[in-house]
Amino acid sequence: MKVVSVKAVFHCVKWKACVLFLAMVHVGELLYAQDGRSGIQTANTQVRGYFEVGTQLMLAIGALVGLIGAVKVYTKWSQGDQDTSKVAASWFGSCIFLVVVSVIIKSFFGV
Repeated sequence: MKVVSVKAVFHCVKWKACVLFLAMVHVGELLYAQDGRSGIQTANTQVRGYFEVGTQLMLAIGALVGLIGAVKVYTKWSQGDQDTSKVAASWFGSCIFLVVVSVIIKSFFGV
C-alpha cells in the first residue's frame, strides 16, 4: 500500500481546481463568441455609423483651418507682401481639396 502525504493530496486537489476553473472560463468565452460573418457585419454597421460623424468632424476642422488661412492671407495682403497670390491659391486649393475628398470618400464607401 502506497502512503500519500497530505501535501501531495492538497497539491493534486489544488491543481484539479485550477484546471476546472480554467475550463469553466473557457466555456464561458465560447458562449459569448459569434460566428465570423455576424462579427464582420457588426463591425461594418458600426464603422458606417461613425462615418458620418467623422466626415462632419473633418469638415469642421477644415473650416477652422480655412478661417486661420484666410486671416493669414488677409495679413499678407494688408502688409503689401508680394507672396499673397501664392498663399491665397494654396489656401483656396486646400479648401477645395477638403470638400472633394469628403464627397469622394462618401461615394467610395457608399454612405
